[in-house]
Amino acid sequence: MGEEASAWPGGMPRVGEKAQRSRRIEPEYIQLFTDISGDRNPLHYDEKAAAASRFGEIVVQGGVTSAILNAVVAEDLPGPGTVFLHVDWKFTAPVRPGDTITGAVEVLEVREDKPITRLATTVTRQDDVVVLEGTAACYTMALAGP
Repeated sequence: MGEEASAWPGGMPRVGEKAQRSRRIEPEYIQLFTDISGDRNPLHYDEKAAAASRFGEIVVQGGVTSAILNAVVAEDLPGPGTVFLHVDWKFTAPVRPGDTITGAVEVLEVREDKPITRLATTVTRQDDVVVLEGTAACYTMALAGP
C-alpha cells in the first residue's frame, strides 16, 4: 500500500469519481501540432480537399482532440504525476477550428496494489456531439515535495 499512498497524497481516487475541462480549439493549433508531429494531411490545411471529403471542411488532428485528456488526467484526476499506460479510443466525429471541446474522465477501477486507474474517457464538442470515446489505463507516480 505504500506505493499508492505516496502517489496519491490526497487519497486514492474512488470508482465513480469524475473530472473534466474544456478548451476552445484555435486555428493555429493545427500548425502547432504539425510542428510537433509532422502531420501535414491535406484535410487539416487544404480547404478544397477538406470540402471534398466526408468531413466537408477543415478538421483538426486527432492528437489535438485527444490532448485535452492529457490535461485532465495530469491536472485533475488522477492528478499530478499521472501518465497514460494504454488508451483505447475511437474518434467518432470531427473537431474543427473554433470548436470548444470538453474532455471528461470517470474512474472505473483503482488497483489496490499499485497506483493504476482505469478510466472511461470522452471528448465532446460544444454541440454535445461525442468526438472521442473509450478507456485509458493510467499510472500515477509519486512526486518529490517542494
